[in-house]
Amino acid sequence: MTAAPIVKSTAPAEPAGASTSPRKSDVLVIGAGFGGIAAALRMRARGYSVTLVDRLQAIGGRAQVFERGGFRHDAGPTVITAPFLFDELFELFGERREDYLEFRPLDPWYRFHFDDGQQFDYRPGIEDTNAEIARFDEKDIKGYARLLKTSKAIFEVGFEKLADKPFTRFTSMLGQIPALLRLRSYRTVTGLVNSHIRHPLLRQAFSIHPLLVGGNPFSTTSIYALIHYLERQWGVFFCMGGTGKLVAELHRLLERAGVSVQLGVDIDHIVQQGAQVTGAVAVDGRRYDADRVICNGDPPTVYRQMMPQESRRKKALPEALTQYSMGLYVLFFGTRKTYDDVAHHTIWMGPRYRELLADIFDRKILADDFSLYLHRPTATDKSFAPDGCDSFYVLCPVPNLLGDVDWKTEGPALRDRIVTALDRTIMPGLGDVITDDFWMTPEDFRDDYRSMHGAGFSIAPLFVQSAWFRYHNRDPHISNLYFAAAGAHPGAGMPGVLCSAKVVERLIEEEEQQDRSSG
Repeated sequence: MTAAPIVKSTAPAEPAGASTSPRKSDVLVIGAGFGGIAAALRMRARGYSVTLVDRLQAIGGRAQVFERGGFRHDAGPTVITAPFLFDELFELFGERREDYLEFRPLDPWYRFHFDDGQQFDYRPGIEDTNAEIARFDEKDIKGYARLLKTSKAIFEVGFEKLADKPFTRFTSMLGQIPALLRLRSYRTVTGLVNSHIRHPLLRQAFSIHPLLVGGNPFSTTSIYALIHYLERQWGVFFCMGGTGKLVAELHRLLERAGVSVQLGVDIDHIVQQGAQVTGAVAVDGRRYDADRVICNGDPPTVYRQMMPQESRRKKALPEALTQYSMGLYVLFFGTRKTYDDVAHHTIWMGPRYRELLADIFDRKILADDFSLYLHRPTATDKSFAPDGCDSFYVLCPVPNLLGDVDWKTEGPALRDRIVTALDRTIMPGLGDVITDDFWMTPEDFRDDYRSMHGAGFSIAPLFVQSAWFRYHNRDPHISNLYFAAAGAHPGAGMPGVLCSAKVVERLIEEEEQQDRSSG
């Protein structure tokens, strides 16, 4: 057992003998996470020659696939919302996503297990969800309806009007200030939820969404409450075959489209001449020349580690005031039996809520207690484990590396505490049937994914780190350097990074129009 698991690629292998001096491309995309994949496809559909590079041996960024002892684990995002964003990528080339990938709807979307033993199923049907709410407080049925109405109003501004729009100018954000103020977006997600929901456990359940994109519900701007309506609008899905299958089919789409995909390429630095970048150089000396560079990497890492000192972006907030998302401890394991009562997605809540989040985000200490997200893909897709077995990963929010945690000691200890807690509650006998377990810590996120401070989702989704205040999708001083990444606008999560690629495309489309009008 090791802390850093072995990656097994499910994507087509890269041909051997890559040239040390690849030909120049119109566009170089650094990082093959979902934002990088989407940016590469969108640029290719516009007729550009595109090279996509990544330091790992498979595309997908954090959406790698780990295999141990016959058990398969998706390492990255497992919740698919806004599936049309994936449909669009295939439609760019006259194809249908459904011909390659099945997105299966889930019910329940999430099962919450609370510390007192109660459970709450958040379901696709509103009447079914209301029946669950009634078991806690019937008056909260009307409160939930009001919450959804508010979420829809935020969605219509925050997602439909802002998510795929550039915020490279401060005036762009000023134009949206009246709408944001009307929606009281300066409130936190918890403040918004608590204004509609009375029961303390339901307040937890309906305010949990910011944690899925790296934010503390008690400080994340209520813009992120739009996730409630986003889920109601399109549903919650699982890709059959897993996220690894999704990534593999996107790799094949890239190849059919003519994108040059080069893996095992660790970029050392981006080359700059004056107010332009001209490409990048890998650690092994390979040079990638390009007219435009799109970064799918963590923006703080790009600026601090890949750019010349004098070219680092002047941010609205200095680094000392920048707040990063929490770190992630992820425990992967199989079981030599099935746990049929455990849902596909389970949110296991510990005894503390606000105080635990303060320990993680503010005090940056690793507490004895925790809350967990469990992914059991075998609830939907039996191919993830041998017959009669289950495959799991458990995600535990922890402090990022700005906290002083010795993960060599705490990694194994936290594993044992998690197994004990699950054994005592929703997975009786786990200690006797667990097998092939391993884990990742924030140190692995830093080392494997070059994530600044090992943060799970780049910078935190605070109001003062959103829209224009977030990393821009085009560098304000370097006109051909772009970002399609979790740390850039509009933010983390699969819908966020896929929309980030749309923002970059919009910027380049505007540049093309300007070139045509001036020519």
